[in-house]
Amino acid sequence: MSQENFPAVGGDTLTACLRHWATATPDAPALTFADFATDPAGRRRTLTWRQLAERVDAAAGALPVSPGDRVAVLCPQGPDYVAGFLAAIAAGAIAVPLFDPGLPGHAGRLAAVLADCAPSAVVTTAAARPSVEAFLGHDADDADDVAVVAVDRPEPARSWPAPTAAPDDVAYLQYTSGSTRNPAGVVLTHANVLANVAQAVRGLGLDPAAATTVSWLPLFHDMGLVLGLITPLALGLRSVLMDPLAFVERPVRWLELLGDHAGSWSAAPNFAFHYCASRIREADRARLRLGRVAAIVNGAEPINPDVLDRFHAAFAASGYRPEMTRPAYGLAEATVFVSTGPAATPRVTTFDRDALATGTARPAGDGVRLVACGTPAGQLVAVVDPETAVVLPDGSVGEIWVHGPNVGDGYWRKPLESTETFGARLAGGLPEGPWLRTGDLGFRHDGRLHIAGRIKDLIIVDGRNHYPQDVEATAAGADAAIRPGSVAAFAVAGTDTEAVVVVAEHRGHADLAEPVERALAAAIRRLVSDAHGLALRDVLLVPPGRVPRTSSGKIARGACRDRYLAGDYRKALAR
Repeated sequence: MSQENFPAVGGDTLTACLRHWATATPDAPALTFADFATDPAGRRRTLTWRQLAERVDAAAGALPVSPGDRVAVLCPQGPDYVAGFLAAIAAGAIAVPLFDPGLPGHAGRLAAVLADCAPSAVVTTAAARPSVEAFLGHDADDADDVAVVAVDRPEPARSWPAPTAAPDDVAYLQYTSGSTRNPAGVVLTHANVLANVAQAVRGLGLDPAAATTVSWLPLFHDMGLVLGLITPLALGLRSVLMDPLAFVERPVRWLELLGDHAGSWSAAPNFAFHYCASRIREADRARLRLGRVAAIVNGAEPINPDVLDRFHAAFAASGYRPEMTRPAYGLAEATVFVSTGPAATPRVTTFDRDALATGTARPAGDGVRLVACGTPAGQLVAVVDPETAVVLPDGSVGEIWVHGPNVGDGYWRKPLESTETFGARLAGGLPEGPWLRTGDLGFRHDGRLHIAGRIKDLIIVDGRNHYPQDVEATAAGADAAIRPGSVAAFAVAGTDTEAVVVVAEHRGHADLAEPVERALAAAIRRLVSDAHGLALRDVLLVPPGRVPRTSSGKIARGACRDRYLAGDYRKALAR
């Protein structure tokens, strides 16, 4: 799809888009929520564009905020989340999409983000309000407490109109998942976000005249927010949402919703493809109508080609075709979308492992299989030597840099980090700057971008580079009971060079006899040694749920390393 025939969005700000569709198509469905918490069949609740605009206006009028104030969105997934997020923006404030305090295991992150953004108000629901106020430490007699507004029961707080937003105004802060560092709020303007919608539509070939978005991804996550809320808002599409827990409980629900709507689009990280292929029964697959799906974007974490093969085979009889899968690369600092490809079977290439370890991508008959993540649309991507800022030729591994209108304005109130990450300058060639340093390693092959890993996660032993996800995949292959996607490999200080540790979740760990556990650890050591030439310092098998993850589900290798060095795993296993 060329720039010339790209369909116009509803306006130049998110608020203008909402007003446009509420006027142009007031009775068309804007949002449908499949509620599996109150009905196992997923009771559908739909809001038209007019109804959504009315709810947004009512909630915006209840927010006692001034332009530039931050409003934290602490709603459960659903229509209230959408209304609360848009209400914060409509009130002239800066929205901060987060989650309610009941999300298990992430209270510390929520507290850190709230301290960083210092919201003037919080939007939530009437049902969640008590737990939100308790989390905030509200005192009934303290007038200085942060205002908490229930989006489903708003009480008018002001009569003056909110200021009209401009494209360069900040729309929201997208806090990073914190897989390699403390969370930081990416500052995103209306112009950034709408530019990224245009880029995604062009790159994916999405047809707004015949599309519906379907998503279970959390709305506080960049991919979930842009797919499930912002893209439909910009283009006037119908959005169908469900709660992430409903997907985890029965993944077939997601695929059923996709089949309910012709031309449906969705996105998910790699683990969701594996989860569906391994958990959905054949009888349930037979009922699916996946031939109606337009595409599912695979992104947000490393893409495993074996998982794609398994998913495609599992759902071929349901009408799903490999070209429906769209491998993609992106990050919150670039709103979300950076590169993808058109409708085609995902391209998988095998690269020589030893050559990759020295920074060269050379195809080989045996080695590391990597999935191409396509090409950018409407933005520039360079593979750069991070030490010299020189652009590298195709086939050389370097840091991925991005330049385009979708790149955020920096991190919220972090000027030094912002300059380092968002203000990079190239040494010749292409626009000098500013460029976004992604922290991701990758290379181009046959004109397509391939992702190798994170710079901060890179394992360097005896001067050779090892990518942790590659080691983790090898370790997971030692036993069928090791949970795929639940293995962490990381480096620790050794005598002369870095040493490597693997922590792997085992489904039946509670029933493992000590000799069997030792044999499994030895098998992992042998496989990793044969495939990577690495002698592991330590191998730990742990019960499910012990490998830490970020709020978006990625393996938090740094946190796992910290737990290991603190002796937490040994202490827990000794009990």
